[in-house]
Amino acid sequence: MNTSKAMNKLKAILIDLGIPRESLHDDTLLHRDLQLDSTEIVEIVLGLKQNLGIKVKLGGRKDLTLAQVCDRIEAEMLTQSQSSHVS
Repeated sequence: MNTSKAMNKLKAILIDLGIPRESLHDDTLLHRDLQLDSTEIVEIVLGLKQNLGIKVKLGGRKDLTLAQVCDRIEAEMLTQSQSSHVS
């Protein structure tokens, strides 16, 4: 999966949460800009697991941009792909 596909999946999840599409940019911060709470972060994590079959960690004190979340999605997809080839 390339970054644009990861971003599209992430944006679709955020739109399902009621975030306006025009608010979603690569440099949009989850907490500061979108004002997402911990419950909504969990919903994003669950959405990624349901849609992509991956578990991405988004908790913690660091506010992430959408681009940083996509980087984590890509890294997890790569890790999962490599581990499936090793098995």
